[in-house]
This record gives sequence, structure tokens and C-alpha cells, in this order.
Amino acid sequence: MANRFLYLARHGAAVDDGVLSEVGRQQATLLGERLRDVPLSAIHHGPLPRARETADLVAACAPHVPTYSSDLLGDYLPAIPDGNVLPADLIASYSAADLADGPSRASAAIERHAVPAEQDTHELIVTHNFLIAWFVRHALDAPPERWPGLNQGNCALTVILYRPRRPPSLLVFNDMTHLPPPLRWTGFPQELRV
Repeated sequence: MANRFLYLARHGAAVDDGVLSEVGRQQATLLGERLRDVPLSAIHHGPLPRARETADLVAACAPHVPTYSSDLLGDYLPAIPDGNVLPADLIASYSAADLADGPSRASAAIERHAVPAEQDTHELIVTHNFLIAWFVRHALDAPPERWPGLNQGNCALTVILYRPRRPPSLLVFNDMTHLPPPLRWTGFPQELRV
């Protein structure tokens, strides 16, 4: 029985123009060192600079692993739940086209990556908070409105196992043990810091 281990990582901390900050570069390098001995077959990333830069720094620790950019792994809202769960200013920060296109892109990302493989494979996806939450929601078979409650730290690691004829298994969620305490908890609202 083939196993697909899907590693999901949020991009490193970024500055306002979307490129990685010095902290983000440190986080991405440490994520690469953490994954150095994982037999990755591919590194996929979203098209925005912060995801691409993170993937490039991870790939520096695994130079034999090919990297691929995909619009399916970009920064978008995978669904807009009912009940004003999302802040209005967040929704307003996306174009009407992006809001309309988000659900179909999220479905396509799931269809492409959240499935069993024909042979054992380990793949990394470097993407954004919302899409990782959508993958976790899907793996847990949770209702669509549950994804906004899942937050990931920058360069935190989530791992989901996909096998034929079995439901997905969430193996690791938001693990930051590869990051020293000063580099943890970035990407979370201030009120959630512990």
C-alpha cells in the first residue's frame, strides 16, 4: 500500500512588500534543516515571493529535489463561511475575482495533492495560512466553516498521510520544534501569543 506524506508549511515571516524578513529567512533555513533527511520527491510552492523564497531556502538543504510553482497554492480564501466568521476588512482585501475563484482553486488543490499516491512519496507544499487550514479541515472531514479557526505559525510544519481506501491521517499539526523560541509564534494574532 502506497503512502503519500504531505508536508505543509506556511511561508516564513514577511515584510509589508511580501518578501521574507530576516526572521523569515532564518525560519525557512531551519525548516530546510529539519527536512534535510526526509526523502522529499518534490517541493511545491505558491507564486507569491514569500512562498517562493521560503521554498528556495528549504530547497537549498535538498538541492536534488525539484521545485514547482503553482497558482493553486496561492494566497486566497478557500471558502467564505456564513455567519460573519471572517472580518469584513479581510474579505475586502481580496478582489471580487479572487473571492469567486477561491473555492474552485481550493478544490483543485485538494484534488491534486490530497490523494493517495501510486508509490510512497513525500512532498512539501509551502503555502499560506488559509490553504493549510483548508487541507487540515479536509483531512479531518470537518465542515467548511471550520477552517478559519486553524492558524499556523510561520514555517511551522503540518503532516498529513494519505493511503488508499483509508481516510487521511493528520500526523503533525503546526509543529515549531525546529524553531528556537524567539522565532516561534509569528503569524498569529497578538492576543493568541503565549
